Amino acid sequence: MLLAAACHVTSAEAQTRASTTGDKTRVLIILDCSHSMWDRWQSDSKIKVTQKVLLKFLDSVANQQNIEVALRVFGHLNKNSYGTRLEVPFEPGNNYKIQSKIKTLVPNGACTAASALSSSLNDFPTVGAGATRMRGGADSQPRNIILIITDGMDDCDGNICDVARQVQMSGVIVQTFILGIGNKQDFQHSLDCAGKFTYVPNEELYTETLYNIFRLSEEEAQLVISVNDETGHLLETELPIAFYDSQTGVVKYTTMYSIDGRYTPDTLVIDPLVSYDITLFTHPETKLRRRQFKPGQVNQLDVTIEQGSLQMRLDGKRVNYQIPQYPILVYRHGSTELVGQQLLGEQQNYLSGTYDIEMLSTPPLQLKGVSVVSSSATDLSIPTPGMANINKARAITTGAVFAYKEGVLTQVCDLNPNKVNERLLLMPGEYQIVIKPQNSIRYTTVRTMRFKIESGQTTNINLGSN
Repeated sequence: MLLAAACHVTSAEAQTRASTTGDKTRVLIILDCSHSMWDRWQSDSKIKVTQKVLLKFLDSVANQQNIEVALRVFGHLNKNSYGTRLEVPFEPGNNYKIQSKIKTLVPNGACTAASALSSSLNDFPTVGAGATRMRGGADSQPRNIILIITDGMDDCDGNICDVARQVQMSGVIVQTFILGIGNKQDFQHSLDCAGKFTYVPNEELYTETLYNIFRLSEEEAQLVISVNDETGHLLETELPIAFYDSQTGVVKYTTMYSIDGRYTPDTLVIDPLVSYDITLFTHPETKLRRRQFKPGQVNQLDVTIEQGSLQMRLDGKRVNYQIPQYPILVYRHGSTELVGQQLLGEQQNYLSGTYDIEMLSTPPLQLKGVSVVSSSATDLSIPTPGMANINKARAITTGAVFAYKEGVLTQVCDLNPNKVNERLLLMPGEYQIVIKPQNSIRYTTVRTMRFKIESGQTTNINLGSN
């Protein structure tokens, strides 16, 4: 009586919470009805105890409008069958159908838990495609949950761990729960790989464990994220954040961190059934692994970020030609891992550390081992590019421009064969130009010239006559 009363009160509370969020939860019960369910356990056979517990329990959740239940059974079709069947599909008000089917179940066959789990994806009604948002949003997706009840005794027809991985990777299922009844020695192989496994040692805890799973499927978790600097003060920043399912690696939620004028972070409402890998899109990314949040309370997640700013700008020389906003690529020091991109003159925040920088000028400017210090601005002044004014004797001329450094040539660009005059914006340094008439194959017609580009100045290169 006390347990029934407690279930009734908690169910009402859960129903109120579910109605305020507007989320629908679908729970598919996959019931083991293999021959071993006839074995005695506690006060009766395993199947009789299970029927009694499920019938009573379904009465307690029948009136919850935001929960739909369906029933799939395996091992019940005939003695030599490994089949499974969806006995009662998802639909409103199907509680009586489920209870009627449970009353008539007769364990008869062998275990087909893996195939039952594999078939379960087709049991959930399809919904429109779209990214999942925070719980309670206008376009929230239903929460699809699987509950497997098994005695774990028979050998299954497949690797349930592999099947469970495929099911979870589909993105259809939020979580799979496995409730193990019977003798503990019958669960020699852990089923944690297939979902959240709970062993039920006796009949008394059967109903309580079953209800706890349903209650958890209804609850939500509140989360406050505080992004702080190294002194513990809230960062005044807007920062994209992604929540990934730790098990599948599939993104569950995306949001934008920010604080209001009172420096108060907002509260997120998320699903407590999922273990999350969280990515804060700093430069480089800040990653938090396998974070679980408790339902029915406000969880606090404090993240400390030590970052400074980086800016590259020209040395301020005045020129009479236009200089583009060169793209700037920022790499982790000593690595090809790209951690940020910005434009010349822009300021961008980076985590404290050492970086390699490449500005996509002509030729590219590379800076190695640039330090970014927490709460400081790294301001890099770079030389203003110069202009190479190249005059060729005839328009139909092929050639190339090379950077010359310590006796080594690096090709910078090809010349346009259809222009008599070309203007190239080049970074300061030494260069060499090579040209020849396009219709000539004689080495004697090839001409080379070395020249130097000064910061902010125009250099005239006259290649004379061919």
